[in-house]
Amino acid sequence: MSRSRPAPAAAAGTLTGLVVSAHGRHYSVQLPDGSTRQCYPRGKRAQATVGDQVTVSLQGAAEGAIEAILPRRNLLFRSDQQRSKQFAANVDRLLLVVATEPDFSLDLAGRALVAATSAGIPTTILLNKADRTELLPRARLRAASLAGAGADILELSARDPETPERLAPLLAGQTSLLLGQSAMGKSTLLNALVPGADAATREHSVALGAGRHTTTSTRLYHLPQALERDGAPAYLIDSPGFQGFGLQHLSREEVARGFAEFAPFAGECRFYNCTHEHEPGCAILAAVAAGEIPAERHALYLRIVQENLAGERY
Repeated sequence: MSRSRPAPAAAAGTLTGLVVSAHGRHYSVQLPDGSTRQCYPRGKRAQATVGDQVTVSLQGAAEGAIEAILPRRNLLFRSDQQRSKQFAANVDRLLLVVATEPDFSLDLAGRALVAATSAGIPTTILLNKADRTELLPRARLRAASLAGAGADILELSARDPETPERLAPLLAGQTSLLLGQSAMGKSTLLNALVPGADAATREHSVALGAGRHTTTSTRLYHLPQALERDGAPAYLIDSPGFQGFGLQHLSREEVARGFAEFAPFAGECRFYNCTHEHEPGCAILAAVAAGEIPAERHALYLRIVQENLAGERY
């Protein structure tokens, strides 16, 4: 998916910039000359997110106002009844980090995969801490259902010096989003891929089997120039670890589209408005009964749909 990304023409008196970090209503925007300004949106609502191309009017020596958000190719975010959380815009690939320890949640990883698939974003699952060989078979088995959902799986160790070279073909000329639960080793992986990132890392608590959030806000990093392809730079967006992943912004049809396993049976149900829950002649239910779609994946579909019906749509 490598391609050049020329900066769109900006209106008179404005510049086009790239949002590289977001802190509430405060944004760091990188301008064409490489400088970065602290910018604020016009109006009351903060709608920009990391990865957005925006037009900025300069304010003083170091600040700016975001006048407009340019059209996006995609937007990845989660939502529940309380709030929505934007991760990133204009993403070429999701790098979903899981690990041999502590146990990762198949529910949360599955939801992130649904969000990406429904947005048309391909996913590679990075099975980290693969050097813990005694734990690898179990983690590999648990991740297998995600591989069946249309995602590739790459086993690695973030501490292995060869890891950046192994990931280079995935990262070259693309904007990749690094996403995962806490304690999966995401910050260690970021440090390996982005020299000087100095992301804070903490060993997870063995007693609790969980980790603390070491990243508090989403940030875009420039990857080494060697990863540029056909004039397109390579970026890596790092987002905080998550402990929940609601998808209330998705309609039932969008949720179903987020399950790649459903695609071969799309349009084969007896009823055009089939909900894939209980209807006779449902091709999805038949595929589940035949073992062609894992039962746990269909169960996740049902959980997401029921949650969305019970809550407010964004």
